Amino acid sequence: MLLGDVIARLDDEVVALEALVSLDDLSLLAEVEAAASRDGLTPGGFAARAVQAFTASASDEDWVSLIGTIGRAEDPGGACLKGMLAFALKASRAGPACGHAH
Repeated sequence: MLLGDVIARLDDEVVALEALVSLDDLSLLAEVEAAASRDGLTPGGFAARAVQAFTASASDEDWVSLIGTIGRAEDPGGACLKGMLAFALKASRAGPACGHAH
């Protein structure tokens, strides 16, 4: 499957939730659930938004790193989702870009 196909599928909240659960990473799932709750989203919604955020705002360096990780992974789709979630969770922990509490 092409990277674009993986990204397009993960843009769907239900597919993203299924992929998130299939990662079998309880720590990551708990972190996503907490971030989703803070943002008023479901975990699947957060995962789908993570994919959108990565594709819209990741730097060239972020993309090169993600592609390298995917290339070495036994599960490229799972590695892709984990990388995009890590990007979104980092941004979520940092809070709003403007510095104001929303």
